Amino acid sequence: MRGYVGLVLGLALGLTACGPNNNTTKNQQSGGDIRPMVSASGETTLRRANSAEPDSLDPHYTTSQQEDNIVGDILLGLTTNGPDARPIPGAAERWETSADGKVWTFHLRDHQWSDGTPVTAQDFIYSWRRILDPKTAAAYASILYVFKNAEAVNAGKMPVEKLGVRAIDDKTIEITLENPAAYLPELMMHMTAFPVPRQAIEAKGKEWSKPGNFVGNGPYTLAEWIPNDHITLKKNPKFYDAANVRIGNVIYYPTSIPEAALKRFRAGELDVLDGVPATQIAWVKANLGGMFKVEPFLATGFYDINTSKKPLDDVRIRQALNLTYDRDTIAYKLLPYGEPPSYSVVPPGVANYPQGVSLDFKDLPYQDRVKRAQDLMRQAGYGPDKHLRLEFSTSPSDDARRVAAAAQQMWAAAYIDVEIRQLESKSYSANLSTGNYDVAAYAWLGDFNDARNFLFLFLSNNDLNYARYKNPAFDALIRQSDQEKDLTKRGTILAQAEALMLKDSPAIPTRFQVTTNVVRPYIRGWVTNIMDKNRTRWLSIDTSAPTQ
Repeated sequence: MRGYVGLVLGLALGLTACGPNNNTTKNQQSGGDIRPMVSASGETTLRRANSAEPDSLDPHYTTSQQEDNIVGDILLGLTTNGPDARPIPGAAERWETSADGKVWTFHLRDHQWSDGTPVTAQDFIYSWRRILDPKTAAAYASILYVFKNAEAVNAGKMPVEKLGVRAIDDKTIEITLENPAAYLPELMMHMTAFPVPRQAIEAKGKEWSKPGNFVGNGPYTLAEWIPNDHITLKKNPKFYDAANVRIGNVIYYPTSIPEAALKRFRAGELDVLDGVPATQIAWVKANLGGMFKVEPFLATGFYDINTSKKPLDDVRIRQALNLTYDRDTIAYKLLPYGEPPSYSVVPPGVANYPQGVSLDFKDLPYQDRVKRAQDLMRQAGYGPDKHLRLEFSTSPSDDARRVAAAAQQMWAAAYIDVEIRQLESKSYSANLSTGNYDVAAYAWLGDFNDARNFLFLFLSNNDLNYARYKNPAFDALIRQSDQEKDLTKRGTILAQAEALMLKDSPAIPTRFQVTTNVVRPYIRGWVTNIMDKNRTRWLSIDTSAPTQ
């Protein structure tokens, strides 16, 4: 899942290193003595920070974590995230798999859309055909290419009716896969696999996912969307498990400025903060330690290099950018998150994947890396008297600016002069999609625990391949891994693909990420997990709990 540039978006509003604020009380400065939001009738409201304004709430046009946070509260896939984010039965109450692992049969539970219409197997078939229809132009359609014929359908080479899914009856769905995929239950809880309401789409078109029109099958429904201010969800009384949904409302605030978001948290305007700026980590640990939730994250940060633009189509220049980026210094000295530097794209600990795949210079002293980079740049026609000029795109946060400035100095050692461009979310996304960039900060949040979910970003036919990387040998290895049933052998093939891609350097791995949430002590049910997902359905607010 796309993460916007790896550092939370932010426009600095000048919060200092957490000295006293003249407009807050002492208790507010420490985040204590803050009361939950409760109506006169006792209905609770959860106020959640959300790193950026969503582009859409139609799951066929969403790609990012901030969108998934909301969509996962209002729509329900065949499986869903449990309290610890692991897959549990969702719209389907059970399923079976064929002996060869290629045919899965899901049995739907009796439940309704929020307009009272029954949810049927045909709704899922309609939804999957819609997202894979090339007319939809869904950027994330490739995540479902494991479905039989999905890639051909998405390319317009087959009609949508040829997609390997069918409704056996109103409550039974059969999915045929291109190859065995033990991770399918994890994939089915991803937003691309969510059902969408055909009746609402046919009545309202693209406006179906707006307030007043929205129809969903999740625990909440869309009540209000004030752009760039907040999105309010209300408990869905039609949800099959509504009796166990304990929070009445949830408000998502697009807190694209991490420094300002922390200020709002301290002032009591937020119950959950989804990221902490680097300059404030020490203060947060000292003053909000009990609320600070840190966990290794199934996510990796990297910089995409636009291989379709000259002279970045020259592998020597891309390798020089990689060599001179001192990820160890940035991870250990500039950023205090405890995120390890990365020399690969696939994070450590991914299931059924061998360790040890990395850029070949990992153990080379930094000065030797710089010398190698200089040699490569000279071979490419650059040197002390002829520098290469590039643009580096990143988010507008203070943290992003600090990291970009450090990288700027590092690249200069290899005769590369970089101009830093700090962009807002929508401009950033548009530039990545259209290739209007040279080098751009990026991050990928795993959709499921499998190396392919990270490596598929570099497949030639993937719309999410923003680096425009094309290597038929890499594509062939991924295809070969898809057909390998032995998990150990499959992991070895995927590792070969990653090693090849790293040598070609379409991206600069930067660091493996951790979650940095801050959660009020009166929030119950929060489970820190590697997916960084805590669906509101599983949370509650203890109005009798101490506030600090």
